[in-house]
Amino acid sequence: MSHYEYVEAFGGLPVFDFTPETETTGLPGPSEVAWRVRLDDFIEEFAPFQELFSRFLEAVDASSVTALIVGNWGATYEVPAVRVLELLTGAAERFPALKALFFGEWLQEETEISWIEQGDVTPLFTAFPGLETVVIRGGSGMELSPISNPVLRELKLETGGLPGAVARALGGSDLPALRSLELWLGVEEYGGDTTVADLGPLLSGERFPELRHLGLQNAENQDEIAAAVAGAPVVARLESLSLSMGVLTDEGAEALLSGQPLGHLKRLDLHHHYLSAEMTERIRAALPGVEVDLGELQTDDWRYVAVGE
Repeated sequence: MSHYEYVEAFGGLPVFDFTPETETTGLPGPSEVAWRVRLDDFIEEFAPFQELFSRFLEAVDASSVTALIVGNWGATYEVPAVRVLELLTGAAERFPALKALFFGEWLQEETEISWIEQGDVTPLFTAFPGLETVVIRGGSGMELSPISNPVLRELKLETGGLPGAVARALGGSDLPALRSLELWLGVEEYGGDTTVADLGPLLSGERFPELRHLGLQNAENQDEIAAAVAGAPVVARLESLSLSMGVLTDEGAEALLSGQPLGHLKRLDLHHHYLSAEMTERIRAALPGVEVDLGELQTDDWRYVAVGE
């Protein structure tokens, strides 16, 4: 999943766009596709998205919708996400079968990720208790209280800066079915003040007993995170690990190789990195049975994460 292209499938279903240009006759069955509701213009008002969402509810039997993507809802500097969240959660009873939700599918060409003004996203989880997959894009102003959900299996927070309070709330959440967790940690300039200590409950292995994929990505302190992961008890139960998209250098890779064995992993994702050729060879040699992604070598003197502003 990339913020440069729209997803083509979500929740195990192909995506169907519902925009102001969509004809409301001959639509696919409500449970046959993942519905993407979005404007196709950069509009500095909220009313057009309200009208579009109302039209969607009139045209589609929401009671059978299992996957929903909410995209362009109007200029992000004029229309904060909380207004869309309230619109969506206010209609929650119309979506009893909803299992997969992508909130904020903005492309980079539409708006910078840090311009997506979120807010308290906790109501998304409380209003839709049947959610199994949740993706939220944009972390500016994001707030979260500890959540409890017995069926949530996949959670992804894509940000240019993840507030530490959000990471701490996750560490205090009750998600017994969670198998995949990805956090784009970002940079301090855009609100990313998550520390390794904030990630402690996630790394301890005491939370989320079913976790099999962990992504702690897109971090300017990626070396520090790699060092913490090297001794983290949770790693022993993982099938895949991602420390990609950040400022990973030989220092962090050395800590990773010097830590606990990683040969049980099926996949290790380190793409977008600042590793030397010698270090990449060492990693491959140390993990012969692991699929290792060492793509997107960065050579700039100025080191940066993949997704910031």
